[in-house]
Amino acid sequence: MEKSLVKNAADASQVKEAKDKSRSARERELDDIASIGATPPGRRMLWRYLGLCGVFKTSMTGDNQTFFLEGQRNIGLQLLADINEASPELYMQMLNENMERNRSGKKAGV
Repeated sequence: MEKSLVKNAADASQVKEAKDKSRSARERELDDIASIGATPPGRRMLWRYLGLCGVFKTSMTGDNQTFFLEGQRNIGLQLLADINEASPELYMQMLNENMERNRSGKKAGV
């Protein structure tokens, strides 16, 4: 369970401090993603996980497996949103690199 950043929500200074801490945590998350995406191996890994999560395909199966696949896809969509927030040009770079790998016959993880 996560510890509350505010003990007294009526205390404006506590609320501001908590907001600053929260913003800093989000900035660190986005910096982490940008750092991963700054290297070719990192971009391949991100692309691989977007694919594993089913971001690029339908999750509808017509049975209960759809719920499981939608859960996976939701995680992938969250990752994709984070990638786009961290570095708007990163997704296009990953897409272009994947297309080049496909043209040259290499697999995404190679």
